[in-house]
Amino acid sequence: MAIRIKARGGESVEQMLRRFKKLCEKEGLTKEIKRRQYFEKPSERRRRAMRKSVARVVRPGGGDRPSRPRS
Repeated sequence: MAIRIKARGGESVEQMLRRFKKLCEKEGLTKEIKRRQYFEKPSERRRRAMRKSVARVVRPGGGDRPSRPRS
């Protein structure tokens, strides 16, 4: 996948670089690069996915605060 950034009228290099970084973040490239930086065994990947799914099931609301009573 190639990402191309064209210079807009009167745009500096710093502004172009900022747009490029935002676009990479939006496409998920930075997350993918960090994930692939070190080799992860398939068993570790499954274990991490399992922990993530268990955490999602345990607290679906995203916190342990009690709900507000209705009046």
